[in-house]
Amino acid sequence: MMLLTCPWCGPRNSTEFRFRGESHARPHPDTATPGQWRDYLYFATNPRGWSRETWYHGSGCRRYFTVERHTESNELRATDEPRAAEAPR
Repeated sequence: MMLLTCPWCGPRNSTEFRFRGESHARPHPDTATPGQWRDYLYFATNPRGWSRETWYHGSGCRRYFTVERHTESNELRATDEPRAAEAPR
């Protein structure tokens, strides 16, 4: 079992989450080549060691967040801080 800490819901079993892939910069839509889009969409670097990943808390708050996870030990190093919701005007 792996515990992930959702910034909004706290520590939860990883079965509540869905892995959405490595978190990396998206190519600029106006200047990216088809090859850059292909690499961005279909090819993961899959590093050994620390990786920045996006997860979705589908069984909880239904929000996306980023986690730094060691791919061999599943140790978590950092998560995104939740963003405060804007007050209605």
